[in-house]
Amino acid sequence: MDIRYSTGPEDMKHYTTEELRKEFLIEDLYQPDQVTATYSHVDRMVVLGIMPVSKTVSIDQGIDIWHNFGTRYFLERREAGVFNLGGPGVIVADGVQYDLDFEDCLYITKETKEVTFRSKDGANPARFYLVSAPAHKVCKTTFISMKDANKRPCGAEETCNKRVINQFIHPDVLETCQLSMGLTQLAPGSVWNSMPCHTHERRMEIYTYFNIPEDNAVFHIMGQPQQTRHLVMRNFDAVISPSWSIHCGCGTSNYTFIWAMGGENQAFDDMDNIAVPDLR
Repeated sequence: MDIRYSTGPEDMKHYTTEELRKEFLIEDLYQPDQVTATYSHVDRMVVLGIMPVSKTVSIDQGIDIWHNFGTRYFLERREAGVFNLGGPGVIVADGVQYDLDFEDCLYITKETKEVTFRSKDGANPARFYLVSAPAHKVCKTTFISMKDANKRPCGAEETCNKRVINQFIHPDVLETCQLSMGLTQLAPGSVWNSMPCHTHERRMEIYTYFNIPEDNAVFHIMGQPQQTRHLVMRNFDAVISPSWSIHCGCGTSNYTFIWAMGGENQAFDDMDNIAVPDLR
């Protein structure tokens, strides 16, 4: 498990490109028949990439659960959200099977002891993107398809940010402890997300970008509003965004991204908007 400790805004001002990428960027998430895990000390969020090809993969494969979490199993004191970003796949959570196609989502509650992942076709494997947050109560494991998501169209063609925010793991859709997740789709010709941008002091956020066409990229903008930096991100990369950092991106083509949030509350509109003229 890759451990990322918390970084403050004063330190970040002095980072080189390589240091910035080492602290915040998560690459190479999907390895055949493996669990790729990153533990962020920012609100103790965990990101997993799971790509079963020839066998069934357990959520804790290759992870020292006691050493990393001090618990008996991965979700003993955690909840998780999973999106499938690949071919058709199957998740089995405590004996219950869930079939996930592309962009389907599964919320898995605290105290789920056994979770396994497999692909229906090894030649077209599923890519399971999982984010986990600490949890204090048991909710209900729930499958959410795109049609079940709460949809919030926003932006405009004129500002190159026409998009639909699909809220999957969200209080308007289902109950969770603190985890919120959703999927935002940019329309053709639109390349900006979350612009004008914002911070939210009471929550952190993790993005993963996908549906990025070959030989294209997304420039993820982060940092304090008057101390902005950027990361060049490729298909399936993820990025950690602390509460003090803005988080937005501009692509060389339209794309899709998943946002995951954890912290003090789940109010989606609890944010501090930054006017474009105030950015530096």
